[in-house]
Amino acid sequence: MSNPLPATLIASLEGLPGFDRAPFEQVHAAAEKITSLRLNPLKVSGKAVQESILSALSADGATQVPWSTTGFYLPRRPSFTLDPYFHAGAYYVQEASSMFLEHAVRATTDLDQPLKVLDLCAAPGGKSTLLQSLLNEQSLLVANEVIKPRASLLADNLSKWGAANVVVSNNDPRDFSRLPGYFDLVVIDAPCSGSGLFRRDPELIPEWSPENVQLCSQRQQRILADVLPALKEDGILIYSTCSFSKEEDEIILDWLADHFELENIPLNIPEEWQIVTTVTDKRNCAGYRFYPNRLKGEGFFISCFRKKEMAHAAKRKETKSAVVNAKEKELLASWIQLPDGYGYLPHQDEMLILSPLLTTEIAFLQQQLYIRKAGVKAGQVGKKELIPDHQLSMSPLVAERVPVVDVELKAALQYLRKEDPGIDTPVRGWALMRYGQMALGWAKILPNRMNNYYPKELRILKDISGL
Repeated sequence: MSNPLPATLIASLEGLPGFDRAPFEQVHAAAEKITSLRLNPLKVSGKAVQESILSALSADGATQVPWSTTGFYLPRRPSFTLDPYFHAGAYYVQEASSMFLEHAVRATTDLDQPLKVLDLCAAPGGKSTLLQSLLNEQSLLVANEVIKPRASLLADNLSKWGAANVVVSNNDPRDFSRLPGYFDLVVIDAPCSGSGLFRRDPELIPEWSPENVQLCSQRQQRILADVLPALKEDGILIYSTCSFSKEEDEIILDWLADHFELENIPLNIPEEWQIVTTVTDKRNCAGYRFYPNRLKGEGFFISCFRKKEMAHAAKRKETKSAVVNAKEKELLASWIQLPDGYGYLPHQDEMLILSPLLTTEIAFLQQQLYIRKAGVKAGQVGKKELIPDHQLSMSPLVAERVPVVDVELKAALQYLRKEDPGIDTPVRGWALMRYGQMALGWAKILPNRMNNYYPKELRILKDISGL
């Protein structure tokens, strides 16, 4: 490791539950790179598909992340860029410790209910894709990111995931006070000083300072205070950081218990997971510390609360939604398998597909938030045909009658580079390009060439001539 851990950081961790200086410094010096990913249940159904994806990534097998039903460790990092399954949204490359959010949500929330969920600091999308996988299709996820370029990345990652019950918003946390008592679950993976990632990203080490820890702690308090009115009574708050510092972890829990009507929820955690339970000095709130010398993952902290304060829901204005005419519906029906309760929403010159709860909530959310993405974009409805959007290809909503072209690895990568792979197919017109039964995007097959509609901004730039 090029940068030694700051002496002031080590000194500040002495005496914290589970901290053991020598192995902690040793694991950082070794700088082992751990690779983990989480499969997408919307697209990976059945053991055979799972095994084909994992074996394509690692000939030496994959092992389960203990606290995740769909999380796996790979023995080494492959080139995800050169894996068509990655571009198809078959999995999300996510740090293993943060997958523990699944265990926390399952322990605190009734996932059989239709839930409204907010992931407040959501980019690049690891926790949002995880939350979406846990929710039923009658639920709604709002994934928010305050920084505009990061909100675009979040929208891209959620489009690739393929679900129609997700909204991506680009708002400051204080904007959510306009939605009092709206959410059943609020997840805040707060911006922090990042010490939990020093093993994985040693270049972050020089940026760390005790002053930055204090600034982060103050920012975390502001974010929490701003968003808590949006959580309904008996709703669940899950707070996490990738920091080891007490000021951003235990002290925040005590601050929450002091300033708000919140009840801390302890979790049952198997001893063999080696996650350290910590209890705060003042209010006996339970939190959970992840140390890289104890378990296979990076540094992480998480805690859960139930809101006991009465919350009054916002008054709503009645709004009329735009109507989809019979001709448009007929045109869309040849492309889209629309499940019961799902709806269409015309937006500018495009058509969106919305899940049942989102269909009823979209007008209200549009009044309160700046929305970057809602549901699945079907495409542009012309007089004679739909020009399908990439989002539709990434969703499970494509009608079975839509022509498909299955390609092998090299042709798939050429397609993903936005080239013409020169395939021989009897298909003419619009077609869904697939690799291993997994959709990659759209193409229009003409008698002497193929028009590649893969989005320019997503194309692979890496050279594949050696393959």
